[in-house]
Amino acid sequence: MGVRFVHHCALRWSDMDAYGHVNNTRFLTLYEEARVAFIYVLAKERGGPSLVDDGTVIARHEIDYLRPVVYRTHASEAPPPPPHVRVELWIENVRGAQFTVVYELFDGDRLASRARTVCVLFDLAGQRPRRMTEWERDFLSRYEVAA
Repeated sequence: MGVRFVHHCALRWSDMDAYGHVNNTRFLTLYEEARVAFIYVLAKERGGPSLVDDGTVIARHEIDYLRPVVYRTHASEAPPPPPHVRVELWIENVRGAQFTVVYELFDGDRLASRARTVCVLFDLAGQRPRRMTEWERDFLSRYEVAA
């Protein structure tokens, strides 16, 4: 059984919408930040190629909004820490040329949203899907959880 990758994303004032909570489209950006940290930064830190450098495109997104996320400020003279949300992600359905990233977004300890992204490994020069390398499969399998 794989482990979850955890990423903390800062919220900005501009993330709010007219209803005073984080806009629904911003959730997609928060999930993107966590996914990029996972497949780009972490992969390079572990000595492998980035899945982004070798070509990965998005085939599908789906998001369930469970509760609003509110941008909180603090009444204090000291600068407050920026508000954050925690995104936990793991991998499902690793196949020859694609995998699915599954996410949960937490506001404090409260689950606020769930999402899934189908990623396709892509040959940028040839403009077609490409097969997963052994290194990529090994890297993703550490975070893979059966669907």
